Amino acid sequence: MFAKTTIVEYDFCATRFGECLFARTPRGLCRIEFTDNDREAAVARLQAAQPHAELHRMPMAKLAAQVFGASHAAELPVDAGGTPFQQQVWQALRRIPRGATCSYGELATAIGRPGAARAVGRAVASNSIAVVVPCHRILPAAGGAGGYRWGPQRKAALLDWEATSPA
Repeated sequence: MFAKTTIVEYDFCATRFGECLFARTPRGLCRIEFTDNDREAAVARLQAAQPHAELHRMPMAKLAAQVFGASHAAELPVDAGGTPFQQQVWQALRRIPRGATCSYGELATAIGRPGAARAVGRAVASNSIAVVVPCHRILPAAGGAGGYRWGPQRKAALLDWEATSPA
């Protein structure tokens, strides 16, 4: 018996923070990433993350508007894959209120694993669904902005936007 091929729909949409690749399976969002206008590399990363999927380009402007509009997309379904621990961390990230931040240690404590700040950091860094799984809300306990896959300026802009725009 052959395994059923997963269809992954994707598109590129302009946002207030730069162009993003949006991708979804029938179960939910599987990827949102800032492309920095390197579409070919973004599609290659999507295909590598979904090696048995058939990719179909479909318009997703409405989805982009939901994610980056006035209302937050915290309730959008996600299909992020990952280990059970990563999924637990990503779910906890989604519970951080819009405009709020926390440290890796605080997030580890929130999921009942107070000694696992480094493991939480690795799970946060593995997140493939930017903004909807808001890894930008994590700040180092020692202060500063910390790292962000798409740059500290974009992280600061996302945090600023969340703090000043209506929920």
